[in-house]
Amino acid sequence: MADLSVNIAGVEFSNPIIAASGTIGFGHEYGELYPLSVFGGISCKGTTLKERPGNPPPRIAETPMGMLNAVGLQNPGAEHFINVELPWLKKQNTVIIANAAGSTEGDYCEITELLSDTDVDMIELNISCPNVKAGGAQFGTSPESVEKITSAVRKYCKKPLIIKLSPNVADIAAVAKAAEFAGADAVSLINTLTGMRIDINTRRPIIRNVTGGMSGPAVFPIAVRMVYQVKKAVKIPVIGLGGISTWQDAVEMIMAGADAIQIGTILFTDPYAPIKISEGLHGWLDTHDMKSVTELTGTVITD
Repeated sequence: MADLSVNIAGVEFSNPIIAASGTIGFGHEYGELYPLSVFGGISCKGTTLKERPGNPPPRIAETPMGMLNAVGLQNPGAEHFINVELPWLKKQNTVIIANAAGSTEGDYCEITELLSDTDVDMIELNISCPNVKAGGAQFGTSPESVEKITSAVRKYCKKPLIIKLSPNVADIAAVAKAAEFAGADAVSLINTLTGMRIDINTRRPIIRNVTGGMSGPAVFPIAVRMVYQVKKAVKIPVIGLGGISTWQDAVEMIMAGADAIQIGTILFTDPYAPIKISEGLHGWLDTHDMKSVTELTGTVITD
């Protein structure tokens, strides 16, 4: 069988399939269904310095071919993650990626420093958070803001640093280049697109927060396009995500330029998706006489 292992910023993954942040929590429930080692890695629930209750419900809504969520980074805080969740996760025989979030530059730097002194393998920075000191604008909305937050965090980060990019930007390649210039070891994309649904009977937004992050199969073509553009723009590894639901999607995303992939929304409807995607990847690579999944990366033909 073909070799599915990949190396991202010096970290070895047994396969390129990573659970996207916020979609399996810290893995306990999915660990009851199968060994979490079926994932090459797990990007954990977004973690902030202090416990956060998240947004009031309703905060999740189905959409055609996807879902909206405005959970609001509900999490038990850094201390709980480090002392309770991480020791268990480190026994699961998979790469552990801490997902760090904050409301100010200082928050990001402090939590990155805390996480850097733990046994996590990598840190993924969620920069699709509102900067409370900049009028609520997201940290990831411009190359300048991405360079600034990445550069600040880089000084405190002792682990390989992944910057998770927002798709709600004018030029995704420029944003990725800014992250690379400021010291990112890899980028992951795309985070959710901003969306909205309205209950036509009440005339009120379905989600209490009014807007939410859209994910699922409907965003997949956008994610493929952005991964393709970013792969041409940077030299660091690219982790592709956004609507990947099948092994065929995984092949397509890797062809577009992804060195690894993340899956998320599909896990709500098919928790066994990582197993099916892994088996499908093996089959496709064997059928096409490829010895390693790395041979597939960025092989799309556009001329």
